[in-house]
Amino acid sequence: MRLLHTSDWHLGRTLYGKKRTAEFEAFLEWLLATLDEQKVDVLIVAGDVFDTTTPSTRAQQLYYRFLCRASRREKSEKAGCRHVVVVGGNHDSPSFLEAPKELLSFLDVHVVGAATERIEDELLTLRDAKGIPELLVCAVPYLREKDIRCFEWGEDTEDKNRKLALGIEEHYREIGRLAEERRAEWANGEASVSARNIPIVGTGHLFAMGGQTTEGDGVRDLYVGTLAQVNAESLLSCFDYLALGHLHSPQKVGRSETARYSGSPLPMNTAEAERGKSVVLVEFDSGKFPEKPAVNVRKLSVPVFQELIRVAGDINAVESRLGELRCGGGAWVEVVYEGETFVPNLRERVFAQVAGSNLEILRVKDARILRNTPGTWNEGETLSELDESDVFLRCMDARSIPAENRLELWNAYREVLASLRDSGAE
Repeated sequence: MRLLHTSDWHLGRTLYGKKRTAEFEAFLEWLLATLDEQKVDVLIVAGDVFDTTTPSTRAQQLYYRFLCRASRREKSEKAGCRHVVVVGGNHDSPSFLEAPKELLSFLDVHVVGAATERIEDELLTLRDAKGIPELLVCAVPYLREKDIRCFEWGEDTEDKNRKLALGIEEHYREIGRLAEERRAEWANGEASVSARNIPIVGTGHLFAMGGQTTEGDGVRDLYVGTLAQVNAESLLSCFDYLALGHLHSPQKVGRSETARYSGSPLPMNTAEAERGKSVVLVEFDSGKFPEKPAVNVRKLSVPVFQELIRVAGDINAVESRLGELRCGGGAWVEVVYEGETFVPNLRERVFAQVAGSNLEILRVKDARILRNTPGTWNEGETLSELDESDVFLRCMDARSIPAENRLELWNAYREVLASLRDSGAE
């Protein structure tokens, strides 16, 4: 059996106000071709299908068209796989994802937008064309605070974070135990099927301890308080493979080969574009091993659909680099001026340097201004380039909030954001 793990599509996301519809469409076309070329049986999307809880009509169109074509039920399409599993992320609206759940099930598309009232409803049994079980998926979505624990009077931030992490870990241990029990029942009850080594796959959308992020990659804090609290390595004994989402850089969980973040297929900013993007191909071989399937894991590189370049340095370095890039293709460029002296006509000089070329300047950022006058806007910067956390931090800077008061204010603000997202507000 072959499984393809991807996550963090963020359909509908813009880059400094620039729409990226063509990139998303190109990625989904590539993904369809890859499902066919690699003979993939199961596709897992580990959260953050959309960038907001209220995706645009075009983003929805891309998503549903892909699911229709990925399913082999559409006879005119060659590409596809037997099953698609989609779980919700922190950017997704659970109710929006699950609204067409019953309809999508006829295409063998299985959706779990939020934690279920009964944990066993997150345990999916995927069957082959003959109805024989071939894979167990613990389809765990992004777990909200209200899903896994209750606040108690007198708790401080450290207590809350500790209980939150323990609740997440316990959720995974419980569903992993249920999966092992179900597999054991099949092994004892279905004489025609050797079910002892049916693979168990877990999903998740969380921040694992030791996970690596990129500055400005758009990864929102999942939980109030200190991040990186979930010890995902402690969960690995439950699963033959753990497919995670949320972090945008492809990476292993600890040193495990079989617990990974696939990363986002498109770079979320120019800094992230310097690192390669990939999806994860997982192959299970149950034929040679009576108790546990062999697992082979490898990354498949995602092509670059739109070149993103970050040009940084003093004015001489910036102009020199832009001069070199003029002869290239139609790259999108972010310019970060890092010189110490004031350049009054910075934007004019940058745009003059690329006039008549195929380069497109998305943003000109003056790091000197940001360093010297916290809380102000960079030259040419717009509100759409910031998220709500950036704005709040700048408000604290502009109002000279004392350092000893910032943590309490910051945590209170993040609680407000978390409650808005949990209620489906945008």
